Amino acid sequence: MSTPHLNATGPALDTLKTQTEIEKMHAEIAKIMAETIKTNRENRWSPVAYASGFLAAGAALVTGGVALAKLFLH
Repeated sequence: MSTPHLNATGPALDTLKTQTEIEKMHAEIAKIMAETIKTNRENRWSPVAYASGFLAAGAALVTGGVALAKLFLH
């Protein structure tokens, strides 16, 4: 007579499958949480990046305008 935990079928195998599925779900949850943290961090800093880009573009336009004004006014 074999012991229940060594059987290839039955409750022991079902328990092992269930534990494996639970571990897989935990890993998926951890991955989703990490992705959420990353997305939230990116969303927090994106307005700063856009504002910096617009300021740089505005400064370039002003600098170009001043250079053209000096060229044509002198």
